[in-house]
Amino acid sequence: MTATMPVEVFPNDEFNQKLIENAHPPGWINPKPLGRYNLVVIGAGTAGLVSAAGGAMLGARVALIESHLMGGDCLNYGCVPSKALIRAARAAHAIREAQALGVQAGVRDIRFGEIMRRLRRVRAEISPHDSANRFRSLGVDVYFGSARFLSRDTVEVAGERLRFRKAIIATGTRAAIPPVDGLKETGFLTNESVFSLSECPKSLIVIGGGPIGCEIAQCFARLGSQVTLIERASRLLPRDDEDAASILKTQFESEGISLLLNVAVRRTETKDQGKTVVFERGRGEETVWAEQLLVAIGRTPNIEALNLLAAEVQFNEKGIIVDDRLRTSNHNIYAAGDVSSSFQFTHAAEALARIALQNALFFGRRRAGNLVIPWCTYTDPEIAHVGLTAECARQAGIQIDTWTLPLAENDRSRVDGEAQGFVRIHARKEDGVVAGATLVSRHAGESIGELVMAIQHKLKIADLSGVIHPYPTQAEAIKRLGDASMRSRLKPWMKNLLIKSFAWRR
Repeated sequence: MTATMPVEVFPNDEFNQKLIENAHPPGWINPKPLGRYNLVVIGAGTAGLVSAAGGAMLGARVALIESHLMGGDCLNYGCVPSKALIRAARAAHAIREAQALGVQAGVRDIRFGEIMRRLRRVRAEISPHDSANRFRSLGVDVYFGSARFLSRDTVEVAGERLRFRKAIIATGTRAAIPPVDGLKETGFLTNESVFSLSECPKSLIVIGGGPIGCEIAQCFARLGSQVTLIERASRLLPRDDEDAASILKTQFESEGISLLLNVAVRRTETKDQGKTVVFERGRGEETVWAEQLLVAIGRTPNIEALNLLAAEVQFNEKGIIVDDRLRTSNHNIYAAGDVSSSFQFTHAAEALARIALQNALFFGRRRAGNLVIPWCTYTDPEIAHVGLTAECARQAGIQIDTWTLPLAENDRSRVDGEAQGFVRIHARKEDGVVAGATLVSRHAGESIGELVMAIQHKLKIADLSGVIHPYPTQAEAIKRLGDASMRSRLKPWMKNLLIKSFAWRR
């Protein structure tokens, strides 16, 4: 047995050293496979960790393979570091907002290095939960190295051949890189490298107006960068409610973020110790310059090294193809998480992994299509959504009633100075069952769960009227929409009849 190859995470400080000790321990010696595994899991991100831990807990003999860092994108390059950065950016912005509340304050100094140091510390503190040693203690055989299928039931890693009854592929995704002339030579950041910065760039160009691009753009603007965001679509967050995206656009512009929408990037160049992006929007070539350039146009699946043809697993440019039970074309191999799902979120990966594990080990028939999966973009305000949008309902031919309450009509939002936003619920016209919802508020992600529950249990919008919320809260707006739906059922002829009835009873 030989030690696995070391990995590096920059900067090489005590916090990143601790991260590596947990996520890819130096000198780790892979175990020697003894016989066939009940389950081999490829990829130690959220979906892989849930699959491996669950299988071992149930008594299965499990192998977990990771090519880089345990914890995957969420711990190392996604949820954890991005939310730490967002917290610092919100703190800086809160000081600027204080004057409107009668508190005289100002941001005297933003110490970007200390912000990033805290980010690395928090990430390192969380990493033991996803560590190689923890999973070994659970009974999982942890292998570091690049996995490669040799046949329908055999995978190779670091020179060892692992035979399996079942396998789950959970290799995730990485930042997609657009085919833009000069981009490679110019150099750029992605979500995998931006958290290694030690100094805040004075100016930053972000290519991509999806969730990652929007979150990072707002963070750096609040921390002192002059930010330009470029998006080829005509609006931000193309998957979300158009009114929600419009509110975010207004917020970005109020914070000084320059938005270049509905444009095509032609090429990039190095100029004056920075980056120049050449783009078009119908009036010839234009340019924008910044110290740093970040690319956030979407994700691409990590499947190239897997040799999927040997395993007879079908795939395309979007990832591994699975059925509703998460089986691949090789029914002994399943896939879960970002590598096979359009819902590329940590919470979705966890839910999908549970389905893949149950179906793989217990001949289960659980279906991914039955899941109700919300998502949230952690800008300020946050934009959370679940179920159908109005456009999706229209395309599907589903008739809906839409109920909207602006936060300007919510008492807590008014007193907090957070009235830019709304709660919107779509209910099926035929029976009033909740079909979708969008929340735009500072803490929308904390409130969307009530509407996930409503959709999951097929509640009617009127049922929300009976849910008692503490007063005053922003989530109370959900109840108010239930009240509105109840009032709508009181037709004029009914009210006239009641007026006559009460008059007779006086």
